[in-house]
Amino acid sequence: MRLKNVLKTGVLLSAFLYNAPSFAQSAAPQAEDAGAIIVTGSRIRQSPLDQDKPIVTVDQEAIARTGLSSIADVLQRIPSAGGGLNTKVNNAGNIGGPPDGTGVSSGSAEIDLRYLGAKRTLILVDGMRYVNGSAAGGIPASVDLNSIPASMIERVEVLQSGASPLYGSDAVAGVVNIITKQSQKGLDLSAQFGTYEQGDGETYDLNASYGLQSDRVSIVFGGNYVKQQSVRTADRSISRFPNPGQTNCADPIGGCSGATPNGRFMIGDEDLTLIAPVSGRPTYPGDFKNFTSADRYNFAPENYLLTPSERYGGFLNAKFEFSDNVSLRTRLVYQHRSSTTQAAPLPLFVGPDAGNGNLLDTISIDATNPYNPFGFTLSSGANGEPATYSLIARRFVEGGPRIFSQDVDTFTMQSTLEGSFGVGDKTWYWDVNGMYGSNDAHQVFTGNLNAAKLAQALGPVAGCTGDCVPFNIFGGAGSITQAMLDYVTFDQKDRSTQELWDATANLSGELFDLPGGAVGFAVGYEHRNQRASYTPDPIITAGLGADVPTSPAAGSFNVDEVYGEIRIPLLADKPFFQKLELDGAVRHSNYSSFGSNTTFTVSGLWKPVSDLLLRGGYAESLRAPSIGEMYAGRSRTDQTINDPCTSANGGSFQTNATVRANCIANGVPADGSYDEPTGGQLGVFSSGSTNLKPETAKTWTAGMVYSPAWARNGFASALSLEVNYYNIRLKNAIDSVPATLTLRRCAFDADPVSCASISRTPSGLVAGIDATLQNLNAINTDGIDGSLIYRSKPVGEGTVGLTVNAAYLLSYDIKAPAELNAPTIKCAGTERCGSVDQAYPRFKATTTLDYSADAWGVSFTGRYISKVTESDGHVMGSTFYGDMQAYFSPAWLDHRTRLTIGVNNIFDKDPPACFTCDSANFDPTTYDVPGQFGYIRLSYKM
Repeated sequence: MRLKNVLKTGVLLSAFLYNAPSFAQSAAPQAEDAGAIIVTGSRIRQSPLDQDKPIVTVDQEAIARTGLSSIADVLQRIPSAGGGLNTKVNNAGNIGGPPDGTGVSSGSAEIDLRYLGAKRTLILVDGMRYVNGSAAGGIPASVDLNSIPASMIERVEVLQSGASPLYGSDAVAGVVNIITKQSQKGLDLSAQFGTYEQGDGETYDLNASYGLQSDRVSIVFGGNYVKQQSVRTADRSISRFPNPGQTNCADPIGGCSGATPNGRFMIGDEDLTLIAPVSGRPTYPGDFKNFTSADRYNFAPENYLLTPSERYGGFLNAKFEFSDNVSLRTRLVYQHRSSTTQAAPLPLFVGPDAGNGNLLDTISIDATNPYNPFGFTLSSGANGEPATYSLIARRFVEGGPRIFSQDVDTFTMQSTLEGSFGVGDKTWYWDVNGMYGSNDAHQVFTGNLNAAKLAQALGPVAGCTGDCVPFNIFGGAGSITQAMLDYVTFDQKDRSTQELWDATANLSGELFDLPGGAVGFAVGYEHRNQRASYTPDPIITAGLGADVPTSPAAGSFNVDEVYGEIRIPLLADKPFFQKLELDGAVRHSNYSSFGSNTTFTVSGLWKPVSDLLLRGGYAESLRAPSIGEMYAGRSRTDQTINDPCTSANGGSFQTNATVRANCIANGVPADGSYDEPTGGQLGVFSSGSTNLKPETAKTWTAGMVYSPAWARNGFASALSLEVNYYNIRLKNAIDSVPATLTLRRCAFDADPVSCASISRTPSGLVAGIDATLQNLNAINTDGIDGSLIYRSKPVGEGTVGLTVNAAYLLSYDIKAPAELNAPTIKCAGTERCGSVDQAYPRFKATTTLDYSADAWGVSFTGRYISKVTESDGHVMGSTFYGDMQAYFSPAWLDHRTRLTIGVNNIFDKDPPACFTCDSANFDPTTYDVPGQFGYIRLSYKM
């Protein structure tokens, strides 16, 4: 409590000083001269001032200004980023995994550029690939950024353009290259504590690194520890019910669950529930009443808004110079993550209308069960006899909430032998690299139920022998005893693994001179081998679980690639041609999974004067099908989807004769008795396919950078204005037909393929929608990025800085194949136009104003997100977040020690309410958890 009081004092102080934690992006550094180095986006050494591709750099100062403890959270604030998975996503097995075979990456964090998905953004660490994350719920296709220790990050370079010719598969939207600390003198230490104003979500963040240097040896090692406590949905008004603004389950908006603690019993033509819990066997009909919407169960307050997690690990970077021309670099990384997601107690559905797709749908409850009040066997009809009941739904509150606990271990090691040699008057550079990475994830789900044991406990009492305990599904809340629980429940234990072997060899240098300078080249070879597996609990594999079902998966592939790059400086230091150069690259890949492919890129740079740089480029990109997409077994996702065939409000059965006829043909009762409320979740079954082809994309970019010398000679030490345009055309996108489209095409058009993909129970309920992966859509998107970077001349003891980064989304269109006869989905300016929560705002901007000196500094960061519209027409208004920060670094400590105090969301802005989101009534990929977040940090640099 004392630490929290200190923090509160600091928060008030920071507000008084009008300061803010800020996020900053920096373009190419401004200087009069810069040596030739390797920059992200090229294998040829060049000046970082003359980049022919759009790159954003996020350095340590920018990371520190955010007050965030995950590099993924920092990168997701880049305006060109679409967000991505993070610890605000409380998705474990409770609603299933994404319908693309990539599993449930609970506790993970990703970066998604251009809204194209994290699997289309390539993650590099020091220019080499990094092992993909493990989910313990499937096989992800992207890197978990929480597996990278923050203490080893020097900076992050984000290439905002397709780059497959240089880096291979996945670099469709761009490349995120995490540059680690290669050299350091002495100790670098920081400790931070943060909490929300409500007193929850406490975060502890410790980072330390130490560097040793001699003439020929440089060693940097360090560690990190991050602990994040939970924020519960019950503790924020936006998330206490399934829909925003809802105050009870009788609200016509729906959303509450039919699986209630007192049970729902659909026996014959009756739809019943208990009046109150009963000890022992209830009496029929005296203890029962008709089921109404008011009896539904509010599951919302038992989830997380912010999931708890704990991460710790360490790294070692070492460089040994054997001579002036040969050196060896080695990096070792280990990171452990423990994380938890939580859902409401298990909703147990039993009977032919349950839609589980397993034994639970066929259970009969014998007349001899001591708790059966109806006096006859409730038959499912599976034994050939007529069914006497359709559904029993019981919320398993005695078992407590469903808790999913993940333990993930990531280990990587990389070595590089590099050197240089002379060729005439030129210098050529060579390097040979080897990398191995592994990710091993284990998940324990506490609160699942064994369907085989339940069937025995509900069956003939004479057959319930041994440790079997007859089960009371009829008595309501509290009637399931501990002995009953012990018999039917189990801890589900799942595991997933990923492994990566990567070897590369590169040669670069200069060939000959042209009027504009020396022609540069780079050539190289890469061999990569990836393998992954997902092994669910044997009870789940047998189809006997009561929660979302999954299937095992395993697979691998290898690829051999060669590439070449050339840079041709045509002119330099001429009138109107301060610099003119062309660059091109080509890569040929041979995959064991689908065959060969060739991609290429060309780009150009023109500086008519030294202050103005114009550039443009064209790139072809490739994304090979991931292991999960190829080999994933059949798994279910529960999605928030409205069925047009329902007779309830929002359905079309009663108002549209065509829909009524088509729905009846699809298995909906003609009498209109199927009246499932809208706003609920339906099961979508997806699986991988080895017939998938690679995705391909064409990207055009054009941009300009204006860095006027007159400003640097006058009022500014740095001034740069940058504008970039991009246009991406992706085809063969791997996806499944949206379940909403399948339902609508069946209901409105009687499309035979769509209708065949829908399975219904005898009462009309959707038992499942097939969504096998295929090369399906084309995605076309274009937009404009802009940035302004200003730094003043000295003002007092420091300088004033202004950084503006903005992105405008002109279009984002998903075009289905012609045979689907589906309209183009226009996502720009909308929320959740796909199957996952994701906003596509037209305009996003981040602006930071700061004053920085050796002894103290203050800053304010504003983050703006324009309005988006949901599919139901609801407008989620524009959002502006304000972040503040101040630091103090006393001279008597040689400015080596710094105390930082900050508040994120200083104006206490709530996220806009989202009615169609699967998450807690807001989009966690785009918006902050409700509430102010204050933090205090103490750092020291030797």
